[in-house]
Amino acid sequence: MPRTKTGTVRRQGHKKVFKLTKGFRMTRNRLYKVASEASIHAGQYAYNGRKERKQDMRTTWIARINAALGSLVDAPKYSVFIKKLADKKIKLNRKVMAALATDLPEAFKNLVSFTNK
Repeated sequence: MPRTKTGTVRRQGHKKVFKLTKGFRMTRNRLYKVASEASIHAGQYAYNGRKERKQDMRTTWIARINAALGSLVDAPKYSVFIKKLADKKIKLNRKVMAALATDLPEAFKNLVSFTNK
């Protein structure tokens, strides 16, 4: 039986990796072995970055809520405010509260005054 080579299949696999590593520097976009490793690591960094972005957004929302509370006259600190919301069984997430604080300050002020009662 004659020997068969993996010409087209291997070429397609390599082309797929080179397409992913297009724009990488030096041999990371030219040599298959190096490009393959770079592609794997890039995918892992992207995965971790998506998780970190969610954490960063939560931090931003908390900072916005805290700043809005600081600008009000008789508003509690952030931690006390969150505790009062939980006691009153108000289930608003921090994303929505940050949007209220920045876009609709009157509605946020009403929310704060409702928790102070």
